[in-house]
Amino acid sequence: MPTFHVYRGGAKLDELRGADPVALEKMVEKHCKGGGGGGGESGPVPGYQDLSSCIDKSRCECLNESDQHNFRNALAREDGYLESDCDEQLLLTVAFTQPIRLHSLQVVGPDDGRAPKTIKLFINQTAIDFDGAERGQCVQELNLSKDDVTEGSTIPLKYVKFQNVVSLTVFVQDNQGGEETTVLSYIGFIGQTREKSDMKDFKRVSGKEGESHG
Repeated sequence: MPTFHVYRGGAKLDELRGADPVALEKMVEKHCKGGGGGGGESGPVPGYQDLSSCIDKSRCECLNESDQHNFRNALAREDGYLESDCDEQLLLTVAFTQPIRLHSLQVVGPDDGRAPKTIKLFINQTAIDFDGAERGQCVQELNLSKDDVTEGSTIPLKYVKFQNVVSLTVFVQDNQGGEETTVLSYIGFIGQTREKSDMKDFKRVSGKEGESHG
């Protein structure tokens, strides 16, 4: 039977017996939260960092963006903003320079009803359009409140589902007030780079490598 032990600083912290991939993911998440990122840039969530420096802006794109208020404005905390063009929907693709583990989002919008409300998240999609985003199976759907889209709020994600993110597609389906256009003042990404997650702390102590988990 495969058995996994978690060590940090030479001390045993946890043990998992059996081939249960879901339980293993939860154990990884539990111990990475304790600062498994190994230091580095701080962020609004303890143990995780602001991943803005990992965004490859040359490969980011947005469908239905206004010419005057485009996507790049929402990737920085400045005076600009992103606004949709012909209706309230937006389809953002965010590319990262390296694989990341995504823990949470920051979504900021105005208090006039134009801030995002329903958001669907897809990972590592090479091509997706509005029809595919509306009909497709997303990794997670968020129904944001007015408090969620205020400055300083953080929206936690299902962390175990965002462990190897190369690109993130964000489909903004509607806004808070049913307005004609949607405005996104800022979108931020909180998590860890995969290289900073201390997987050396997770040691398999029994069971053969490659043994079936089924």
